[in-house]
Amino acid sequence: MDNETVRRLRLHATGLTGPRWDAPAAVVAWFGAVQSQDFAPAIWSLGHRVGGVGEDALLRACDDGALLRTHVLRPTWHFVTPADIRWLLALTAPRVHASSAYYYRQNELDEATRGRAADVLAAALAGGQQRTRTELREALTAAGIPCDGLRLGLLLMSAELEGVICSGARRGKQHTYALLDERVPPAPALSREEALATLTRRYFRSHGPATTADFRWWSSLTAADVKEGLALVGDDLVSGEVDGLTFWWAPEVEDATALPSPTAHLLQAYDEYLVAYRDSQHVADPGGRARATVQERPVFNAALLVDGRAAGRWKRTLTRRALTLEVALLDPLDAAETEALHAAADAYAAFLGRTASVRTWVV
Repeated sequence: MDNETVRRLRLHATGLTGPRWDAPAAVVAWFGAVQSQDFAPAIWSLGHRVGGVGEDALLRACDDGALLRTHVLRPTWHFVTPADIRWLLALTAPRVHASSAYYYRQNELDEATRGRAADVLAAALAGGQQRTRTELREALTAAGIPCDGLRLGLLLMSAELEGVICSGARRGKQHTYALLDERVPPAPALSREEALATLTRRYFRSHGPATTADFRWWSSLTAADVKEGLALVGDDLVSGEVDGLTFWWAPEVEDATALPSPTAHLLQAYDEYLVAYRDSQHVADPGGRARATVQERPVFNAALLVDGRAAGRWKRTLTRRALTLEVALLDPLDAAETEALHAAADAYAAFLGRTASVRTWVV
């Protein structure tokens, strides 16, 4: 196996050879959790993988509670499904709390204060109320809990991690919070061993080939947890070495048919194909050229892939009817690659209900 093979298998595992699913919740369930701190681009990450739906359908799924957005795995937002949210929190919230301990201390948010804030938030949301961040700030302030600086965000995150609150329906363009127990139907609890095995299996089937260090980064689990998880599901996976690294993946991905070459993908900066790896980030970006480019041009933080390999960076401008893409290329594209880029732009524009235009140059 070589890096080109890893890229081909990952494109299939992460759903970029699709569309393979007919509903956004099915995409999220496949991964277990999908990073979503930048909401609108994260919606495109799901839409990229679902056939025949536009942005409005994805937004309705969030408003209806078919998709939830909460802090889990790492100290950032992820999309999760109602069926998975409780066992994911039980397994990973302690690790997220641990990684946030410094910020809790810096902002004088001990466990008692965070617990009191969670009670205030629960009271403010009881009875099916869904409230905005501003409204919850007012409730906390009225209860004598200061919310200056980072404190509000940390208090809301802590309450999410404790399974008290989760995302509600949007109110206009504002996001709201709801009580998790009112938003999410009861689900059977998983034992810690069952949860660890489930998360391990889902990661390697949806991101593999990947290394155990990649999984540890993505999940925030300890090295001992990762070793245990792999022992629980190792018979379901296969492994191989590339450049001295051991990769693991689900064997069914080997049956994936390679995409026609060239195929272009316009990925948001935090797409799972890009952010779910630590040990093997270089596979999609040999030599780190794309990472260097985004440091030089921070506004161009989304990624253009050609055949699974970083080929440039892009940003979008939206008007009522049009999508304009500005693409900073690492190298000139040939005619076939240019056609693939325009096809990817047309697909993205169709998702947004607009028409596309593309402007490129070489950095």
